[in-house]
Amino acid sequence: MRRGFSVRRVALKVDCDTYVGTRDGIPRLLEILDARRIRATFFFTFGPDRSGIAARRFFTTPGFLQKMLRSRAASLYGFPTVLYGTLLPAPVIGEKCEGAIRSVAQAGHETGVHAWDHVAWQDYLDRWPEEKIAEQNGFAHAAYERILGEPAPASAAAGWAANARSLAIEEERNLLYTSNSRLGAPFFPKSNGRVFRTLEIPTSLATLDETLSWPQLNDDESQRRFFREAPGGTQVHTIHTEVEGRSKADLFERILDDWIADGTSFVLLSQLAREALSQREEVPVRDLARARLKFDRARRPFARRSGWFSPRWADPSWSISRFSGEWRWFIGSGTVRII
Repeated sequence: MRRGFSVRRVALKVDCDTYVGTRDGIPRLLEILDARRIRATFFFTFGPDRSGIAARRFFTTPGFLQKMLRSRAASLYGFPTVLYGTLLPAPVIGEKCEGAIRSVAQAGHETGVHAWDHVAWQDYLDRWPEEKIAEQNGFAHAAYERILGEPAPASAAAGWAANARSLAIEEERNLLYTSNSRLGAPFFPKSNGRVFRTLEIPTSLATLDETLSWPQLNDDESQRRFFREAPGGTQVHTIHTEVEGRSKADLFERILDDWIADGTSFVLLSQLAREALSQREEVPVRDLARARLKFDRARRPFARRSGWFSPRWADPSWSISRFSGEWRWFIGSGTVRII
């Protein structure tokens, strides 16, 4: 263990967003994790892969085009993926990848629901009526139960997109937890004046597909150094089958090996949930806010990403300040700006 390094626990949250990522990325990730005796939690998308339609974010999401160019999205996610739903038909992931999905549970990992139509949920959730949200949620949970033979114990919203209507619909399923937001420790979400009883466990670290677009982290060594210097304590790290399971599998292995060398232990999201719920009265209630996250280092701009977060929390690994109408979290030598 490095001198001065605080003990770190990492819960790996694996998002399966696309057909190619589910088909090709899952087998590779299972090999990587099995070789290191690490268990993770996988969240599956079951409906049509319409990733090509996400190209409209070039015009609607500030920084999205810059991120795609810097991260070399076509090679990162796979060339067919960027055409599905436009020039190529949208494959239905749950129908074509049943074996890959089952293999995750058979390998001893935990599983949950991510989405039915990932792109539509991420882009249109706030415009949908309650009936549409319930339909999409129902399709995803029905596909999970059909393939895996039991109800899903947890869910993680596509694109970290959630609102009061989606939280209310998910609460009816009596899930152990959800993972719909970013930044901070577990909490009970509050939205539109309502406190929801399902525990929320946020993603707390930047993702590799984000850091790959940062100009200062322009090679594998700088990427490894960034993640090795991530905060100690308990962290939730989201990875993607399309990235860590395919084009960046070798880099992901090195990141894991660096963490292991430093004494990092790996836990499941369900373990974090049970730890929190064993002291339920101590779990805070926090408001949710929808914002774009802009990650900064050395005061230089980086790509932004939408997501839900809680603006009222404190953690010894992070410091927080507010100015000019912005929230900023200082993570070591980097910054996460909520704008």
